[in-house]
Formats: sequence, structure tokens, C-alpha cells
Amino acid sequence: MVYPVFINDIQKIKEIENPEELKSVTEKYIFRANEYYLSLINWDDPDDPIKKIILPQVEELISWGRLDPSDEKRYTKMQGLEHKYGPTALLLVSRSCGGICRFCFRKRIFMKERMEILTDLDAAINYISEHEEINNVLLTGGDPLMLRTEKLTRIIRRLLEIPHVDMVRIGTKMPAFYPFRITEDQELIDFISEFSNGKKRIYVITQFNHPRELTDYAVEAINLLLRAGAILANQTPILHGINDDVDTLTELFEKLSVAGSPPYYVFQNRPSSGNKIFAVPVEAAYTILEKTKERLSGLAKRARFIMSHSTGKIETVGLSEDFIFFRYHNAADPENYGKLMIFRRNPEAYWFDDYTQPVEEFVPDFSESVSYFD
Repeated sequence: MVYPVFINDIQKIKEIENPEELKSVTEKYIFRANEYYLSLINWDDPDDPIKKIILPQVEELISWGRLDPSDEKRYTKMQGLEHKYGPTALLLVSRSCGGICRFCFRKRIFMKERMEILTDLDAAINYISEHEEINNVLLTGGDPLMLRTEKLTRIIRRLLEIPHVDMVRIGTKMPAFYPFRITEDQELIDFISEFSNGKKRIYVITQFNHPRELTDYAVEAINLLLRAGAILANQTPILHGINDDVDTLTELFEKLSVAGSPPYYVFQNRPSSGNKIFAVPVEAAYTILEKTKERLSGLAKRARFIMSHSTGKIETVGLSEDFIFFRYHNAADPENYGKLMIFRRNPEAYWFDDYTQPVEEFVPDFSESVSYFD
């Protein structure tokens, strides 16, 4: 198993001309990179997207957003365990990443006073065991692949030993940040192969934000995970100056689909503190995604445009000249599941809360099944 050589001091990056200007940013929001990921930057391009993903910018100090924009605290059952949707439990198992995205929506967990990571695995296992509606567990953080393989596999093994847990998802950016964590760890590959056997399944949810992250090394890591039996899918927010154009998203989705981690969710970037520089209005982001889909086929165009709102996953499903249409793709309150919501358009809206006057709400009735063979 190979870990990256971390760079935690912005002044050690010789290509940055005025690192002192960024000191106030890194004092508020932690900086971390690694040599491999920095090697992907085109230093001659002032607008290089990889640079924007990983290097601090003074605009992060613009007052905007909240540290917990999706109110995760509301759904925390114990430190490090969230249970928002019936079938899914979420475990924050790591406080570290192969690098720290400047648009991270959980940057709060890297702050010294924040202690949100799971510390009592036994208690978490007991909670999940007692809630038989939970059939899948998402491991996140931080990045689970920053854990020692022995620790990570112990967590996953214990989860999959629970009879009603069929799937474990690993949310990770390590294939982009540092693919050697996967390609140089046969123990990890062997473990995934052991448990991805048709009776249980390990999913790996990658986060590639720009096509240049899909290097040959990254594709090799994806291939190893696929051959081991993992199922892969990719998530990314739409980010200003990084992937908020049709050409870039099209290239990203096509490359992901060929590599074997096709697009899954495309997120509206959460209004987290420090994230204003990356924000794209909801309607503009939705339009970019839909125009991208026009160019794609098959799995490359399956992505849903989602806001991870405090009340649930809210999908944008359409625009008309005057209205925007939302539905609850998932809901913390089961009674809201599938609810269709119509609002007057607001081109300046960056989040669901910016739409304040619903025109209509409709909650479908799923209580009776419909047969097409009656």
C-alpha cells in the first residue's frame, strides 16, 4: 500500500508566485495536496481547472454559505453515523483525504474544533443491526481510502456480516487524487473480490470533476476495481471555472463511461462556506447538463441533477419559460417522496431555498399498485 507524499504548506510550492497572499485562506480552510495531483497542473495556464480544484484562492474568504449547508447534524444518530433515508446509513470513517478540494462541502471536519468522525465502530454496528430497514451503508469522510487497508476492510467485513446489509459504498476521490493507493495495494483488490460475489456487493463511488483527472494511472485503478467485482459510478458537482461548460462535461462523461465509472449524480454545488467562487446558478447548471446530455448516449447520459438539501435529494426535472420543476428523488420525510414542486423561475437562485414562492405541489399516491396486465 502506497500513500502520497503530502504537501500541507502552500509556501513549499515553488510555482506559486505570491504564497503569502494565500496565508489567510489556508489559516481558515486547510490546504493539502500531493505531488502526483500537482503534476497534473498546467502552470502556464492561469485558469487551469486542476489548479482551481486543489489550490487556495483569496475569493474563498468571501462571506457566503454555511459550514453545514445540508444540516447533516440533524440526522446524526451518534458521532460519525448519519441516518437520513430509511435504507441507507452513512458513516464518516476518515478525517483525511488525498488532497482537499477547495469546494469541499464538509470542510468543517478538517477544522480542529470539529469532531464528527466515527470513533465507536461497535456502537455503529449495533445501531445498523437494530435497524433492519438499512440495506446499504455509505462510507465517507474524508476519504475512506485514506484508512489503512486492514482497518477499512475490518469495517466493511463487519458491516457485510449484518444479514440485512447487502451493499457497502465507498465514496472516494482517491482514483483522481492518487490512483496508486489502489494500483499498488493487492490486499485491497483481493478483499473487494471476496465480497463482490453476487450475494453482497461493494460499490466505489468516484469523484472525477474534470477529464484531465482521468489519466492512464486513474484508468488503471478503475480497471482493477472493476475486475475485482466492484461496481463503479461517478459523482461531481458543477463548478464554476472547472466544468461548467458543455464541452468539458461531455468529455468528462464520455471518458468516464469508457473507463467504467459512468456518471451517477451531478450535484448543484452546496452553499458551503468559502464556496461562492465555485457557485453556478441552479438554472444555468441544469441547462448545461441538459445540453451535455444531447451529445451523449447510453449510460453517459443517465446523470440526475441533484441538490442535497436538508430535506432530501431534490432533483431538477425541467424548465419552462416561466417555471422550474423539482421533485424529491429521495426525502428525509417519506411522505415527501416523489413530490413534484413548481416554482417561478429565478435565474439568480443558487439553492432550493432561493425559490420562495411555490406555484404548486403534488404528492403522488403510491399506495396502490398499477398492473398493465389487468
